[in-house]
Amino acid sequence: QMAFSKSQIPFTAQHYLVCGTEDCEKNCQFYCNDCHHPMCEQCRDEHQRSPDTRNHEVVPYQQRKRQLPEVKCHTHVNRYLDMLCEQCQVPVCSKCAIKDHGGHTFTDLETVYAEKCGVCLNEINKIEEYFLPTSQDLLKSTKEDSNEIKKIMDSIRASMKAEAESLKRMVDALTSDNIKQVNEQEKSLLQLLNSQDKKYNDYISYLNELVKKFHDYLSSKNLQILMDEITKNLKIDPIPETTKPVPPVFTAGQYSKEDVTKLLGRVTVPDTKPVNREIKPMETVSTHNKQDREKSAMKQTLSLSSSFTKVREYKVPVIDSVHHISLGKSGRLWASDHIGNLVQTDLQGNQLQKIQTNGRFEGHHTVTQDGDLIFTDRKNKVINRIKQDNTITEFIKTGDWEPISIHSSRINGDILVGMIQGGEAKVTRYNKTGKEIQNIQRDNKGQGLYSDPHFITENINGDICTSDYKKHAVVVVNKSGQHIFSYKGQGSIFPFGICTDIVGHILVCDDNNIKVDILDQDGQFLSQQGVIFFYPRGLCVDDKNNLHVGNYQSNTVMVFKYLF
Repeated sequence: QMAFSKSQIPFTAQHYLVCGTEDCEKNCQFYCNDCHHPMCEQCRDEHQRSPDTRNHEVVPYQQRKRQLPEVKCHTHVNRYLDMLCEQCQVPVCSKCAIKDHGGHTFTDLETVYAEKCGVCLNEINKIEEYFLPTSQDLLKSTKEDSNEIKKIMDSIRASMKAEAESLKRMVDALTSDNIKQVNEQEKSLLQLLNSQDKKYNDYISYLNELVKKFHDYLSSKNLQILMDEITKNLKIDPIPETTKPVPPVFTAGQYSKEDVTKLLGRVTVPDTKPVNREIKPMETVSTHNKQDREKSAMKQTLSLSSSFTKVREYKVPVIDSVHHISLGKSGRLWASDHIGNLVQTDLQGNQLQKIQTNGRFEGHHTVTQDGDLIFTDRKNKVINRIKQDNTITEFIKTGDWEPISIHSSRINGDILVGMIQGGEAKVTRYNKTGKEIQNIQRDNKGQGLYSDPHFITENINGDICTSDYKKHAVVVVNKSGQHIFSYKGQGSIFPFGICTDIVGHILVCDDNNIKVDILDQDGQFLSQQGVIFFYPRGLCVDDKNNLHVGNYQSNTVMVFKYLF
């Protein structure tokens, strides 16, 4: 936990760069390279009018020359190194120059130091602007190729199974036809044999009757009848002739593994030489990264103002309070109230569309990198997407957990969702396709990190910043889910809307003090801003570094400049 009262803030901690002149607290804009002194515009003018300093080199602060560190000479410990021997290429003090470097020429060490620092900064810029982004692009390319290979292999496996199923169906059909044919042949042969059975049964019955008749003759006492019948019936019918049926013969198929392979197909590796991944020339990348460089330069020069400066205000139609704001593309934004109304407007307050959700006081909607709006449906435990053609589709199912807050990462498009279930709470990370990739619920001691993560955002370094109303804290974890700090305000805080800016500040609405607290990315309190006759609840920063603040007692959004 890192929560500081004003008395605990070290005197060196400044929330914006101030003039170095005694008793002057104006914003620093300039720097004297001779005095190594930061100054405001007024002090610069006085500095250049003074006879003692009129010839000093005064430059914009970001172009300042770095001051030479005070390093004592190893030999003459009461002297500082301030010269560079050009022949020996070693830093020396004035005594070393006289004693050990006679006849040598010397250069001002501070000038050389500034040049070397410039070379270092140039190399750092090359690494940050070319080598790192290019390597990261290549890494991204390998990951994309990995995903593509997985898709291709899945497709091959599916094709193999489909071929096997097709052949199996063909085999089953052919086997069924063959069995049907055998059944018919069996039926015909059995019918033939049954008829032969009847013929022989009838003949045997005839013989049995004939034997009986002859026995009767033998027992008769009428000799005339015996003589007459024996003469007349002595002929016995011949045994019927039948044919033995010829059964069919099954000839087994003749096939080899190669024959089956031909039927099912085979996997082959193309005889193609792998192509090297394209590495863009530094000049090309520099051109493409011009906007990134401008943003990077802006990060280095922007400082926090001592107060908010109102730029303008606008009203969001239909709703009567602004609890959460999501900025989209082309100067459009979404704003929501406490009863589920979600309205899209332009920056003049003209209504573009409106939908009804079951959202409440939470930060339950966000705009993705593609410009689509996604919002939580805690009742049905899903996350919906509104595409730019205004169609609404179900995007992610959250199972048994109720999604209450959501944020789409500006770094990689991941989706961060604050959820609750019973007395438990967590933050879940999904990738841009909706696949769950991370759950953050407990600290390294097994304690629950969250109780009510009802607003959520991400800082420029990947930290996940969450307003937790029940814990009365802003809970911050790194991108791996490790707890970094919890900010509990200047006394106490009821945190609501939360956002971050281009230099890593964390801005959060304090419902207890009706103000906006500003922290650095390490959790140190920088300042607290109140807005007269205004009750801040929803927050977001636009691409011009203006802060939009929604009012929970009206439909007004005020826009402030706070970075200079």
